Amino acid sequence: MEWIAWMAWTPPTAIFFVALACTLAVMTWLGVAYPEAERVGVLRIPTTRGDRLFISLITAAVIHLLWIAFAGTDPLATLPIGEDGVEISRLWIASGISLATAVLIFRTV
Repeated sequence: MEWIAWMAWTPPTAIFFVALACTLAVMTWLGVAYPEAERVGVLRIPTTRGDRLFISLITAAVIHLLWIAFAGTDPLATLPIGEDGVEISRLWIASGISLATAVLIFRTV
């Protein structure tokens, strides 16, 4: 697996890419099972599910970058698992905010 050795494969990184792959799979299934229809939301432009997903992903990236800039990535807590423990990063809060924002975008945009 030296061809992916350049990537820092930590558990949060793996969770992110698995979640992204699952999201794309669900969006593909939805596109086949239920054909898309454009709708006009609060932006007053017609958008499809794919457009709203793209807006959600860009918003999540901005939220995470701002979170890193202002709140940092220090651990919130350390779970007593193993010898050293497992640290819970503050980025999980940013991920929760991003998920809530994505739900809001899919409902209103």
